[in-house]
Amino acid sequence: MKMKNNTFEEIGHQLNAAETISIFPHILMDGDALGSAAALCHVLRCMGKDAAVLIEDKIPDNLKFLDKGYCTYDTGKYMDCDIALCIDCGELNRFPERNEAFLSGKTKICIDHHPTSGGIGDFNYIDPEASATGEVVFELLEAINAEIDSETANAIFAAITTDSGNFQYSNTTKRTHQIVTKLYDHGLDAYKTSVALYENESFEKISLMSHVLSNAEVFAGGRAIISCVSQDLLKETGARMEDSEGIVSMMRSIKGIDIAALIKENEPDKIKVSLRAKGGDVGKLAVRFGGGGHEKASGCTLYEDLESAAARIRAAIEESLCRE
Repeated sequence: MKMKNNTFEEIGHQLNAAETISIFPHILMDGDALGSAAALCHVLRCMGKDAAVLIEDKIPDNLKFLDKGYCTYDTGKYMDCDIALCIDCGELNRFPERNEAFLSGKTKICIDHHPTSGGIGDFNYIDPEASATGEVVFELLEAINAEIDSETANAIFAAITTDSGNFQYSNTTKRTHQIVTKLYDHGLDAYKTSVALYENESFEKISLMSHVLSNAEVFAGGRAIISCVSQDLLKETGARMEDSEGIVSMMRSIKGIDIAALIKENEPDKIKVSLRAKGGDVGKLAVRFGGGGHEKASGCTLYEDLESAAARIRAAIEESLCRE
């Protein structure tokens, strides 16, 4: 049964009544998670709220410009908040080290756009038709007549441009462009934000990307590609696991590829799988392994060694493509 969303007005009423608000983006934050969280945190602070973004891993270098003092690792300080709000995710396993802080919130809110989102809030707004959670955040702020300044506009733009593949993915719609058009009216500097996002890569990340692509395997008659990021490779290149973000999309961009998979060894026997598709539905594929996401972009976590995880994902991709 499809979950019924609350209205923006209902969620806005909760935010207006609260004094302390903790915001929970998912682990391995992408531009949508942090951009949406930063935009919302900034607006809430401007409204006089004690708001913070609780995180548990490092912020990718190209996203650090979004954090203007919003992010903290100090979950203990934000126990028992009036509102605990998860953003760009809807399952507790998407922020495992912050579960206690989230569950301690007097009221829980979930704002997301993933079709597999569990909607774990007392109040939920999940819109799978949105290209990014940033779209939902903008519409929420508009609906409650919140002030949207240039800082908020740039953060929301970062959320939307990254999750829409710089407006190239199939989730990009007329609505996406209409929202970005409105962001210009609020002081958006798209050039400055885009340079920070896309032209600020470390040499270590480029080195990691080179190794991943050179070691990639094309299979399923040239329709699929798979590669791995091991802890040993991170040491060799001097990169961090956060630097692997975006590589799987580059793999997908290769001519003839329908499905790309990047298998990442976060730690021994804890493997993060990132799946991207031009053709096919990797969302269903991820669900088979306890994950989720979108039709063209999804992921899952496997608790086994890197080699066996890669073999299982490879076999599942081949099977799914053979059924088409």
